[in-house]
Amino acid sequence: MSGELQLGWATADDAAALAQVHAEGFPQPWDAAAIHRLFAGPGVFGLLARAGERPVGMALCRVAAGEMEVLTIAVDPTVRRRGVARSLMATALGAAREAGAEAAFLEVADDNAPAAALYASLGFRRAGLRRNYYDRGDEGRVDALVMRLDLTSQPS
Repeated sequence: MSGELQLGWATADDAAALAQVHAEGFPQPWDAAAIHRLFAGPGVFGLLARAGERPVGMALCRVAAGEMEVLTIAVDPTVRRRGVARSLMATALGAAREAGAEAAFLEVADDNAPAAALYASLGFRRAGLRRNYYDRGDEGRVDALVMRLDLTSQPS
C-alpha cells in the first residue's frame, strides 16, 4: 500500500470515493447517486479507508431494530489480504454495539471463500442461504450465504 492506512467515517459527501472503491470490488457496482441516497436512510453509516489520498476500502452498514446489516463492503484488489476489510469490519461492529445492536448480518457470495473466511474469523456463523442472489451477468447467478454474529457475546 502506498501510504499509511487511514480509516474514517464516511458521509454522503464521500459518495464518489465510496463508489470508486465499490467499482474496484464488484462487477456491477453501485454508483455515487445510489450510495448518496443510502445515507438518507435511517441508521445508515459508512466507513472509508485510504492509503494516502487514494480510497482503498469502504463499508456501508445500517443499524435498525437492534440489528446491524452490512449493506456492502469492498476493498481495492491491489490491497487485499492486508487487513483493510478486517479493520473496516471491526470498526463497523464496534459502532453497531455502541448503537445498541445485538446481532449483525451480512450476505456473501458462496464462491467468495476469502470473504467468508474473514467473516467466520470474526465470529460470524452461517444462518441461511439465498439461492441465486447475486447476478453475475453472463456468468449467471450465484447463491449468497447469510451470516450472523451475536454482538452481545463478543468483546467490544
